[in-house]
Amino acid sequence: MKKMLKRIGLGLLLLIIGATAAVWFSLDKEARGLIATMPTNRDLLFWNQEQRDAAFRALDRLPVLAKWRTVAPSAHPMPLPPGPPLKLPLDVDAYMAGQRSAALLIVQGGKLRLERYGLGFDADGRWTSFSVAKSLTSTLVGAALRDGAIKSMDDKVSDYVPALKGSAYDDVSVQQLLTMTSGVRWIEEYNNPDSDVARFNNHRPRPGEDALLSYLRQLPRAAPAGTRWNYSTGETNLIGILVSQATGKPLATLLQEKIWQPAGMARPATWILSKTDHEISGCCVQAAPRDFARFGQFILEGARVNGQSIVPDGWLQAATHKQADINRPGQGYGYQWWTSDDGSFAARGIFGQGIFIDPARALVIVSNANWAGGARDTTAMAARDAFYRAVQQAVDDEAAGR
Repeated sequence: MKKMLKRIGLGLLLLIIGATAAVWFSLDKEARGLIATMPTNRDLLFWNQEQRDAAFRALDRLPVLAKWRTVAPSAHPMPLPPGPPLKLPLDVDAYMAGQRSAALLIVQGGKLRLERYGLGFDADGRWTSFSVAKSLTSTLVGAALRDGAIKSMDDKVSDYVPALKGSAYDDVSVQQLLTMTSGVRWIEEYNNPDSDVARFNNHRPRPGEDALLSYLRQLPRAAPAGTRWNYSTGETNLIGILVSQATGKPLATLLQEKIWQPAGMARPATWILSKTDHEISGCCVQAAPRDFARFGQFILEGARVNGQSIVPDGWLQAATHKQADINRPGQGYGYQWWTSDDGSFAARGIFGQGIFIDPARALVIVSNANWAGGARDTTAMAARDAFYRAVQQAVDDEAAGR
């Protein structure tokens, strides 16, 4: 018996060593130096700064999260030719230090006019998107609508997700889900362990039930559908399930077929899966910064492949303009895009991820970061908004010959 226990113990030790070695060799070179600080739990909202620095570049290789699907790149990457450096009226190094930037790219007129890296990260790595993924998911809704897999934006959510029949989502349309105006109660407070966004992480469904659907179907109605905006990552995760069930395909497959390969992405991406093997569609696409820029350029150019948009006529215009009032002057919310009254719009993720798009100036700005002040660092957020305005002004000055 003792010999058997020793053999079992040795076997477990070898498995642990093997798993650790597999993680080591899967990491990018800059992440290997940070392996000692890699988090060992799933509660990423409560990781410390050093753990986030390590994990954000390797989220798809953490043993506690490592279930994902791979999104293959294009055989013909979209060119991002270098352009003349944009003359900015600020100290870019100081700005990046304040943001704790891992990557900062500016594409203007289809040319890469600024590309900087920090935190030991570089162009060969992948950084996690957090809620920037919401805008990718939104675009896949448009593609499913154009293909007829989703019949109408007015259809009810439970028509496509039967497990939610009898819940508050019986009254919610696809469009209301996209604009976060479902009226179903959801509390998204990243520093509150009792908020829904934190509690869902520890939710245990009954055997055979999807964890997300099990959690959402118990939520009560807080307002009539369509009357009040409320930010909810849970509902973007629901959008992903809806699209997958409507099309019969995993989201990663759709992303590859509709965007990643047709739009000319140069590097593989990964999409983290939930405990029940659905892509976490409100979060967690790992991609190279230049490919985030290519996605921004793809949207800027109308989401077109060979001259034909992958979404219905007029859909992208609606998606990137205000559909819901968020009680912030000059701003609004579209179909999983943050909108501004000047016509610009953005995908945003916690801790400083972003894709800013300004059609009037043919401008795309990509940010990857790990904000020192946490998920919603208000100081860093204001500085980023000021940076966007400075870049817009620099483009205008250049156009005017100033």
